[in-house]
Amino acid sequence: MIMRSLCTLLLTALVTAAAISTGWCGVASNNIPLDSPIYNYLGKLAGFGLIKSDIQGIRPFSKGEAARLLREAQNNAEVIRILSDPSDTPPGKEMVDELFARLHERLTREMAQPEYPATAPAPWFEPAQPEYGRLRYVYLDGSPRSYARPVFDPGNDGVFGIGSGLRPANVYPNGIALQRGYEGTPLFENNEGTVYGKGSNLDLRISLQGYSTRYLSFLVEPQFVFSANQWANVSASDAVSNRVLSSDSSSTTLRINKGYLKAGGGPLELEVGRDTNWFGLGERGNVTLTNNAQNLDMIKLSNPEPVSAGFLGDLKYSLIFSRLDSTRVQVIDTSTGKVLSTAERQPYLALIKLSMKPTPRFELGINFARMFGGPGVGGFGGVGGDSTTPNTANSLAGIELRYRLPWLRNTELYGEFSGEDVAGFWPIVESYVAGIYFPRLTAGGRDDFRFEFFQGNQILYTSTSYPAGYTYNNLPLGHSQGGASIDFYGKYRHWFTLDDYLSLEYFHTERGNLGRYPVNSIGGYDANGAMQAVERKDGGRLSLNLAVPRFEGFTTNLMYGVERLRNYDLIPGFNQTNQIVSMELNYKY
Repeated sequence: MIMRSLCTLLLTALVTAAAISTGWCGVASNNIPLDSPIYNYLGKLAGFGLIKSDIQGIRPFSKGEAARLLREAQNNAEVIRILSDPSDTPPGKEMVDELFARLHERLTREMAQPEYPATAPAPWFEPAQPEYGRLRYVYLDGSPRSYARPVFDPGNDGVFGIGSGLRPANVYPNGIALQRGYEGTPLFENNEGTVYGKGSNLDLRISLQGYSTRYLSFLVEPQFVFSANQWANVSASDAVSNRVLSSDSSSTTLRINKGYLKAGGGPLELEVGRDTNWFGLGERGNVTLTNNAQNLDMIKLSNPEPVSAGFLGDLKYSLIFSRLDSTRVQVIDTSTGKVLSTAERQPYLALIKLSMKPTPRFELGINFARMFGGPGVGGFGGVGGDSTTPNTANSLAGIELRYRLPWLRNTELYGEFSGEDVAGFWPIVESYVAGIYFPRLTAGGRDDFRFEFFQGNQILYTSTSYPAGYTYNNLPLGHSQGGASIDFYGKYRHWFTLDDYLSLEYFHTERGNLGRYPVNSIGGYDANGAMQAVERKDGGRLSLNLAVPRFEGFTTNLMYGVERLRNYDLIPGFNQTNQIVSMELNYKY
């Protein structure tokens, strides 16, 4: 089974990390927000060939890891300078110098530590102080899509579409699976579970962080959100026919968006609290885990900085344990339609990620997610508390690859293949992410471009054991576009300076070309009803980031997005246009 293989690999990784960590001490440091430009800065340095040991499949990076990569880039730049003709000016030198200076500003504490800090002095306690902040105003004209719908699942799958019989036909009653969740905010995905309502919205986040010696760090990020009109909270257990997300009265929310304590660093770190995570190589999304849904309350064991693992090369791992929303399960007599019993299930969630870099050009990752626990559902390893409980837990598993092409200005090719862990060694019911990233369209590095493709199987993120499916607060934990969908995404960006840049994005999304089924007038299954239409969405975003004159560390971002949907929510002839405007004031993001 894939799960057993993953557990074996992770155990090997932990033993290796423990062995290597003897006599070596890392520095506890907090994580870098997933939307921080630091990731773009490091990507640019990799595009110039100055960073080769970066592992992209596990994020967020700790500040200690970013500092390690900056040291690597500086060392490689110095080697190039020594070996090159003094009269030559390497392409992009101006931008590289800007990147070095900016990263030193953002990573002051970590860069001040020596690379092997066993004897480095450290204060006993550094009190919490502002680290970064954001004030955002959003105006939305439109409404989100509901992903709740019946989809047809023929079963009888093969591997990569070859063969058949690995999964019984009509594994669901009448061959119908139920997609759940909704879009959240149109044109504003991957926002850590924050959903903006129709009209005006205000979002304020301030991050405070502190340290205790070299071994402990902590962070808390309170968030205030005001929405003039908040979308109704549609429960994941509601009927599929409940497809309308009505706008309700204004709402004010004050919550802890992030808050955690970290102990350790380097090859072994323990993190407890609420934080964002990202498993995968994509920018718009991945199959297993993104920051689309609200940040998980979790216990995480990881190595923020890679360790050497022999023939496997550099290695990073992450183990996360959390718990999702409670869902209501009804047992129904199919002959009479009578509800026989009702049970509440609140699944546990285990996430495992292992990334290896056997060569500087090649990265391999293994993803695994498992929802388990609750009345009548098996545990993490399969069966439940007694031998009669079947293995009905819900799993996702897959692999990902990334390859860098030095001869093409370090262009990156990447892809992910994931499926349900139901057919022995092979994950079937496949979903895919594939992309190409050009960090340097021009020699000077001021232009970059990315193209990405996603295809989610018709039963991706569904579960019979947990009707809410693979969601948290009704938002997909994985790709923001949900299951039973296809998505094409392109992004071009031009950098005038590190603070002043222009981004242009385009996306085309389709739902309904996978698993369409006849429905009645309110969206429920009806064998004699009209066939669901194919929903097609075309949209784009224009974003301009600018430095604030005379206010060091402050930037503004202006964004406008528009999309046109045909056959909105798979209803034939129902078209809709959504628009969004966002204005931000950022501090040290």
